[in-house]
Amino acid sequence: MAEDTPATKLIPVLGEDGVKRLEDSCVLVFGVGGVGSNCVESLARARVGKFVLVDADVVSLSNINRQAIAFMSTQGRPKVEVMAEMIHDINPDAEVICRQVRVTAEGAADLLDELLEAAGRIDHVVDAVDTISVKLELAALAEGRGFALISSMGGANKLHPECLRITDISKTMNCRLSRVMRKECRRRGIRRLTVLYSCEHARPATGLPGRDRSERSGMGTVSYMPPIMGQMIAGYLIRKLTGVGVEAVGPVPPVGAIR
Repeated sequence: MAEDTPATKLIPVLGEDGVKRLEDSCVLVFGVGGVGSNCVESLARARVGKFVLVDADVVSLSNINRQAIAFMSTQGRPKVEVMAEMIHDINPDAEVICRQVRVTAEGAADLLDELLEAAGRIDHVVDAVDTISVKLELAALAEGRGFALISSMGGANKLHPECLRITDISKTMNCRLSRVMRKECRRRGIRRLTVLYSCEHARPATGLPGRDRSERSGMGTVSYMPPIMGQMIAGYLIRKLTGVGVEAVGPVPPVGAIR
């Protein structure tokens, strides 16, 4: 009987060469909340060998409904620290670089340079942050420097994961965040941006119990949407990094390593 290893179930699908490519890959993830943490967990289980994680926040009680790192026992701890521990619990050989910093549009370029120097090489970047100005700056940097980026759009107040799509920003519909991003990308001359988005019309925001009716603070997220979004981004990256399975979904842009 063949020896059972963490890659036993990966090799029949990805091949030994594919698994080796993942082990040699480095992925930079901005934001390890609902989408980002579930994406990173899946990539760690797929044997990605190096991660660069950027997030300024700590785990809070409201994160428990959707984030892979959120438990009663992890409240108050830095998200990047908890995420790194999870990665090492899955794959002790993985290298993890953490930065507990808040990304700003003004500082994104310098931060990217600093992360690249620390990592040596970055094969793909994941944008899982909430701030539009940061998303646009990362998109502009990807366009200008030629590195591979996928950006997550919003999943708030949505219920149907079958409406999730990976496509170019120009082909999105029924998504308020995507609409803003489309407009700003055109205005800034950003020609391409690969995104994960939902074509579902979001449910109207409602007031939370006990709050003033005028306070439209009821933007919520069901437990399964961010994890599925993170898993879809992970699947996209795994196919790109290994070159396996891309023919089933059509051509995708080549991986552009930051060097």
